[in-house]
Amino acid sequence: MQRSGLLVFLCLLTTFLMGSRSAFAEPAPTAHITLGDSTAPLNGPWQFQIGDDPRWSSPDFDDSTWETVDLTPAPGAHDGDVGLPGYVSGWSRRGHAGYMGYAWYRLKVTVDSDGHTPLALAGPTLVDSTYQLYVNGKLLGGTGDFSGATPTVYGVRPTVYTLPASTSTGPQTYVIAFRVWMDPIDAGEDNGGIHVAPNIGHADSIDLLHQSQWLKTFTGYVVDAAEPFAFVLLALMVVALIACRTSDAYRWLAIALVLLALLRVNQVLFYWTDGWSLRWYDIAVTVVLRPLNLAAWALAWRDWFRLRKRPWLRNAISALTVIYVTFALIGRPWFAPEALHGIKPAADVVVSGARVAFAVLYLWIIGLGALRLAKPSAWLGALTALLVGIGLFATEVNALGVPGIWFPYGVGVARGQYAYAAFIALLFALLLMRCVAYARRR
Repeated sequence: MQRSGLLVFLCLLTTFLMGSRSAFAEPAPTAHITLGDSTAPLNGPWQFQIGDDPRWSSPDFDDSTWETVDLTPAPGAHDGDVGLPGYVSGWSRRGHAGYMGYAWYRLKVTVDSDGHTPLALAGPTLVDSTYQLYVNGKLLGGTGDFSGATPTVYGVRPTVYTLPASTSTGPQTYVIAFRVWMDPIDAGEDNGGIHVAPNIGHADSIDLLHQSQWLKTFTGYVVDAAEPFAFVLLALMVVALIACRTSDAYRWLAIALVLLALLRVNQVLFYWTDGWSLRWYDIAVTVVLRPLNLAAWALAWRDWFRLRKRPWLRNAISALTVIYVTFALIGRPWFAPEALHGIKPAADVVVSGARVAFAVLYLWIIGLGALRLAKPSAWLGALTALLVGIGLFATEVNALGVPGIWFPYGVGVARGQYAYAAFIALLFALLLMRCVAYARRR
């Protein structure tokens, strides 16, 4: 009886000790960094929690029960757009698929420094969708406007934050917290939160890193700035042709070139400046410019190939445009989300159907026009139309399995950018040929 009682006592003691060990969570680890003349990426592991609470910015908050997120990238990893290095998947692939809203990242880091050289932090260069940075409980800044009911999102660009100076020499400890907001517009299977870890280091070294990050961002979108300029120049050439008072109608070609320039320049406005928010970018591109571009280019090639005697063609293009714009608006996550929540998936299907219908109509115009005119300039015009169509119908070309972005020299260049570059050269040649032909007639 005594042995059985002793056995029960030992079992209870063991259970108590094991329970005590799990009940009292271990404190979150502190990252320890020794700085030389370089910078150090803050890969973590970070403490991570979805939701939002202002207390989570406090350096005294206990985040030991949060999950951990490691931002260490695979060798050679980069994002799929412009080639930003150090890319990791977002929280959608880390157990929070479909979640949109606030989340927090926290990291306690101790830096060995001489205590006299100012330290700085280079913010993450890729975040879905925007963030605020707190250091030791103090807000240092961020990339969006958090004053409204939901944050206003702007493009996340390379940013430097000066860290608070220490009053003593020796190691300096910081509690770094990122308050992240993911907008429903950015929803995706690999999206959510920080994709590229921030860096810490001496201010001079961080400034050099900041310059290299901006260079990467600039080269990634410089083509998007150059091509709209070329489109506008081509539009001016078309206006010159119209001034010749020829029997050919080029009005829709000029309009299409201007609309394409506006569509392409939105990338630059969003990622290079603070003047274009994600909401306005989405309205301009998704709801307005994409459908108008498809309509304008279909009408432009109709006129180019002299198919104006088919009035049903103009009516079909007009109807598809109205359908596209209407259902693109209904399908956006920010438009009447409560009232139209159940309709939005159907609206997306209608938009996809409208785009396919546009693609079929577009190819029909090109094919019929080239066969009808049956001369070298017509075939060259058909090739030019196909090249601009590769950019206009990027989603449909993706569905065919054609790679969307290549990375020559580590910089992302989209398939459409190659196609637009070839299109610019060919259309310039076609317009020049027609200018010369009109001059000879005179």
